[in-house]
Amino acid sequence: MNEKKPAVDMEESEGSNEGSNEVSAPLPSERSRFHYSPEDVSIDELTRRQGYAKAGAHSAVKTCAWLKHSMNGTGVCYKSSFYGVTSHRCLQMTPTLMCNQKCVFCWRPTEVEASLPDQWDDPETIVRESIKAHRKLITGFGGSPNAVPKHEEEAVHASIAAVSLSGEPTFYPRLPELIREFEKAGMTVFVVTNGTNPDMLRKIRPTQLYMSLDAATPEMYHDICRPKNKNLWKNVTESLTVLKEKKAEGVRTAIRMTAVKGLNMTDASGFAELIKIAEPDFIEVKSYMHVGFSRLRLTRANMAEQEEIRAFAGEIAAFAGYQYAGESEPSRVVVLSKTGQLTNVG
Repeated sequence: MNEKKPAVDMEESEGSNEGSNEVSAPLPSERSRFHYSPEDVSIDELTRRQGYAKAGAHSAVKTCAWLKHSMNGTGVCYKSSFYGVTSHRCLQMTPTLMCNQKCVFCWRPTEVEASLPDQWDDPETIVRESIKAHRKLITGFGGSPNAVPKHEEEAVHASIAAVSLSGEPTFYPRLPELIREFEKAGMTVFVVTNGTNPDMLRKIRPTQLYMSLDAATPEMYHDICRPKNKNLWKNVTESLTVLKEKKAEGVRTAIRMTAVKGLNMTDASGFAELIKIAEPDFIEVKSYMHVGFSRLRLTRANMAEQEEIRAFAGEIAAFAGYQYAGESEPSRVVVLSKTGQLTNVG
C-alpha cells in the first residue's frame, strides 16, 4: 500500500475495554475541544463549521483529507487501493442530512436533527450545485506549493460521486434519477446506505452499493446504531436480501462494518450468517476512528488496532467463506472477497 496517514486517521488508541459491551465515558476535556455544545447550534451552522458546502436547498458537499493528500501526491484513499478510485477526483456529497439512526460511533452531530425540506430539489439542480460547490472547495488546494499540477487539473473534473457524506441518502425520493444524472456528468456512483429503506434500494443501480452492517443481533443494533424506530432491524435484514438481488442485476455490492472495540467486535459467526444472505462482492471491516462528534460518546480505547481488525476480519472470513483481499493500516481497514481478489470500478 502507498497510503500515508492524513490528519483524520492519526488518532491512536489508548488502553482497552474489549468485552465490556458498554459505551466508554468520554473525557470531560473532549467536549471542551468543541468550544460549544452541538445541541445549541443550528444544523446549518454545524455543517458550516465542519467544512460542508451547501448544494441547493438540502444537499451538501465536503472534501476529505484523502483528496488533499492525493492533490499533493502524498497518499490515496483506501478505496483507491481497493477499487481504483482516483482520490482527488472524488466528489463526496449527500442529498439529505436527515438520518433515522444515531449511531454511537458516527463522527457527525447526531445530537442535532435535520428537518424535512419544504420542497425537494430536482436531481439536475443537485448535481449542478454539487459540482459547483465541490470545485469551489478544492480551489485552495491548488495554491499549495506541494500540489501536483496534473492532479489540480484533474480534480476539477470529478470522476466519481460518493453519495456517502452524511445522513441517509435513501430518504431523497428521487435517488434513482440523481444517480443517473451523476452518470450523465461522466461519473461512477458509490452509494452508502444504512439499509433501513429496502424499497428504495430495489430502485437504484449505482456503480457500487455499500450497506452498513454494524450489528449481528437486534440487541446489538439497538445499542450501537440507536435507531429512531424499533422496527428498523427488520428492514436491515430485508436489505441484505435486496443486496443479493442487486448483485444479480450487475451492481457491485459491499458490506461495510464499523468495528467498535468493546461494543461489536464479537459474534463473528453471527455477522457471517447475515453476510451470507447478501453474498456481497466485498466486505470491509474498518475500525471506529475517534474523530468528530463521536468523541462526545466514545473514547480512544474504542478504536481497534490494525492487528485486531485483521483478526476479527479473519474470523468473519472463515465463517462466511471469504478470503483476505487487502488492507490499509492508516485507515485501519481490511477488505475481503470470495476469491481474495479485488477489481477496479469502470
